[in-house]
Amino acid sequence: MVKKAVIPAAGYGTRFLPATKSQPKEMIPIIDTPVIQYVVEEAVASGITDILMIIGKGKRAIEEHFDRNPIIEESLERKGNYEMLEKLKAISNLANIHFVWQKEMNGLGDAILHAKYHVGNEPFAVLLGDTLVQGNKGSITKQLVEVYNQHGGSVVAMEEVQPEMVSRYGIIDGDKVDDNVYKAKGWIEKPSPEEAPSNLAIASRYIFTPEIFDYLENTTPGKNNEIQLTDAMREMVKTHPMYGLKFDGKRYDIGDKMGFLKTNLEFGLKDPEISEALKSWIKEFARQL
Repeated sequence: MVKKAVIPAAGYGTRFLPATKSQPKEMIPIIDTPVIQYVVEEAVASGITDILMIIGKGKRAIEEHFDRNPIIEESLERKGNYEMLEKLKAISNLANIHFVWQKEMNGLGDAILHAKYHVGNEPFAVLLGDTLVQGNKGSITKQLVEVYNQHGGSVVAMEEVQPEMVSRYGIIDGDKVDDNVYKAKGWIEKPSPEEAPSNLAIASRYIFTPEIFDYLENTTPGKNNEIQLTDAMREMVKTHPMYGLKFDGKRYDIGDKMGFLKTNLEFGLKDPEISEALKSWIKEFARQL
């Protein structure tokens, strides 16, 4: 059973300056909900009950978001806005959420290593706190848990990318063993199109067995003098079974301006409160171009 999750949320968010100068990038809203809340809700929908967030300097707003706010709650109650009151209370009850500080930005691998003593000897999920992934058949993390339960090894979410884009991602080298499931032989970080063994890229969601911590502890700093998760995975796969799942769904990267705007438009078009008005505005605006 996978009941614990780690959500790294310690990066500086430099691609979104100046907005992230005083606001965590994970708190940037998609419509009216911070990205990090969507990530937590995905974890909860996967059966996760215990979440550890790895945060850094300037990320206190994330802690406050998942805590109660008596002043706002009292104001909503006085105004009789009980629907929003219950919505806010529910945020603090999503899961058992804990926080630990990454005092220096030493990479994703180092952030996950901060979870070693919290996780203990259990399998756990990793969900990157600045990326949304939505499945056509439910939670992507839940799909990974199902593959883990069937095959018993670490599992990585994979998405198909255009061959000319493989140099931007970690790529799996593996053999298909089931519908959309591949047993990994290796992981290659940002290969050229000629070197890439596939066009299946790592997509921000993982299930790891606790052995990953041993490999992270023995991984020497790589690019930017950081502990790279893919380096540890490359060593781990030599002695422990690892799998990739080509998921049925879509990844939304809100880490750049265009991705952020596209995501808000797509989510807005699905929002029952604003979808019709947004469609009308888009049509009218398009006629002016």
